Amino acid sequence: MPKVAVYNIEGQQVGEMELADTVFGAEVNAAAIKQVVDMQLANRRRGTASTKGRGEVSGGGRKPWRQKGTGRARHGSIRSPLWRGGAVIFGPKPRDYSFTVPKKLKRTALRSALSAKVAAGDLIVLEGLEFDVPRTRRMVEILRNLQITGKALVVTGQPDVKVAKSARNIPGVKSLPANSLNVYDLLLHERLVMTKDAVAKVEEVLG
Repeated sequence: MPKVAVYNIEGQQVGEMELADTVFGAEVNAAAIKQVVDMQLANRRRGTASTKGRGEVSGGGRKPWRQKGTGRARHGSIRSPLWRGGAVIFGPKPRDYSFTVPKKLKRTALRSALSAKVAAGDLIVLEGLEFDVPRTRRMVEILRNLQITGKALVVTGQPDVKVAKSARNIPGVKSLPANSLNVYDLLLHERLVMTKDAVAKVEEVLG
């Protein structure tokens, strides 16, 4: 059963916490992680790219010159894909790129990503994280106290508008509630900061 230190917002260790083996000590399944990340990125695509085929390009109703006798190549329309300003062959059309994967696979990928963070020593557990008012400067101080540089994902037990507003203007820092934790954001951010109640919430859902 993995064990991690628990810190306060001043960066001082105030205790230790045992993590559930099934969630934070699972075997890393790289294939599951890849499938879920591919799904998340595909579902973000708008799929609005569109090109015009021969039937949609304007003009080109008349044969540009007679078939024979001019010495030039034979053409039937100035909107042929061979011509500048003509149609596009097999170009993209609006489509839906989204797809789904089984829930069991999503859970496996999330457990794998969390376990990889613990194994790499990139998980920091906070005793608590509360703001009286949104304050970006205070969030910067907390991250500095925890010796966090680079990209960081801050996870709270419940949706917290004050924490989210305090983190959103810091480059590379993102805040999420525990029920929105996802594989892509875990991989995108180097360090993972979770409150104790966020850890309990994740273990309750994935355990």
